[in-house]
Amino acid sequence: MIEHTSWKINMLPCIELETSPNPTAAVIWLHGLGADGNDFVPIIPELKLAGCPGIRFVFPSAPSMPVTVNGGYVMPAWYDIIGRNLMDQEDAAGIQKSAAAIVQLIENEAERGIAYDKIVLAGFSQGCAMALHIGLRFPHKLAGIIALSGYLPLAMTANIEKHTANAKTPVFMAHGTYDPVVALDRAEASHALLEQMGYPVDWNEYPMEHSVNHEELMDISRFLQEVLATK
Repeated sequence: MIEHTSWKINMLPCIELETSPNPTAAVIWLHGLGADGNDFVPIIPELKLAGCPGIRFVFPSAPSMPVTVNGGYVMPAWYDIIGRNLMDQEDAAGIQKSAAAIVQLIENEAERGIAYDKIVLAGFSQGCAMALHIGLRFPHKLAGIIALSGYLPLAMTANIEKHTANAKTPVFMAHGTYDPVVALDRAEASHALLEQMGYPVDWNEYPMEHSVNHEELMDISRFLQEVLATK
């Protein structure tokens, strides 16, 4: 593994980890509320990706901002959360601002020679919401979307704003059955909506709370090997 920290002016700070020199694929992995780009770095060796081409994992850190649901406490966040049920008074402006910054990271990978259809968007919790929001709207075909322990934000506009480029992009969606942070029924509703819109969703449930476990990591590994397989 080759690891280093990287950023450009006006670009989100990122930690990068390459599974081999000169990678031909990329995974942009978005953390959850209150975490940062370090959060998922340790799990990459556990994915056992020997069957994949070289991958550059990009772990950006969200900017810090006051979060209403946490009493205005300042923490890394992709957008503000107003209410506990996640769907009340959604922070559309914040979501769109973070989306623009994350799209910059996708375009940066394209500039570095990674084909769009070899880029996977992955995210946990708030990061999951951002990955789904961007993936549905992005105007170039992506390899896949990994949506962990989260939900589809701004669901009312998703069907209008979705782009045909990713209409058939595989989505790996996973959730803990005992999740106290993002309720399982919220994720199930997002899953149902995605399927209604025609997206191929690989839905997975695990006996856990708001976290990841070994079985989930093995399923993510399988998904990455499928969508990044050399064609």
